[in-house]
Amino acid sequence: MVKRKLRDARVLVTGASSGIGRALVCELGRRGARILMTARREERLQHLQQDLAKSQIKTHYVAGDITDKGLRQSLLVAAVECFGGIDILVNNAGVGAVGKFIESDEARLREIMEVNFFSPVELVRVALPILQKGINPMIVNVGSVLGHRAIPQKSEYCCAKFALHGFSDAIRAELVASKVDVLLVSPSTTRSDFFRSLLAGRQEPQGAVVSRGMPSEVVARLTANAMAAGRHEVILTSGGKLLVWLDRLCPPIMDRVVSQWGH
Repeated sequence: MVKRKLRDARVLVTGASSGIGRALVCELGRRGARILMTARREERLQHLQQDLAKSQIKTHYVAGDITDKGLRQSLLVAAVECFGGIDILVNNAGVGAVGKFIESDEARLREIMEVNFFSPVELVRVALPILQKGINPMIVNVGSVLGHRAIPQKSEYCCAKFALHGFSDAIRAELVASKVDVLLVSPSTTRSDFFRSLLAGRQEPQGAVVSRGMPSEVVARLTANAMAAGRHEVILTSGGKLLVWLDRLCPPIMDRVVSQWGH
């Protein structure tokens, strides 16, 4: 466990235009990090960059779809051009869907896996040669408490987050010799735009206030604290911790409990 200073750290954040990603950019910027951010919605990245500039926080961005191999390569080129390298990679971009598996289809599963699992994994692959030259390098994978205990109606999302959890544990062990840390962050429900951009299920209308869950700013603060402390894994809510521990202590009881959520 290596503690690190976030001031002057060179950080790449995906999914930065809203929600947890946007809050992380703001939080890390306030702590003095140098940030390269990416998301599909360029206008939101521009507005965020302008807002932060008012507080003397300078950022760079590359807009595009994280599932595009070309974008992933461009991000690393930009990191080298802007900062001379990268110290921290934050894989935050994600998408979800709500609904029964039997009513879904292959296309939806593949899209969720592409955004939530394959894209961050492949970004890690191309980033590692640069990360290994960084200062106290770290990979931060934003997972979910549903990557520890799955629930009905979110089978594809749970699948992707379980996969990201397993990948994080595996490469953490592999990268010990390279001194690249891996932090898995597992939020519970978060107040963000996530529920306004579901691939399926009842979406929150644009402009509606999403009141349930932990504020994305709190998620960002706790995540930045874990990064600075050199943590390997953090579950952010007491409810999430309880869910995980009850599942470990007595899986049959938790199976009966969560089965009721699907009705």
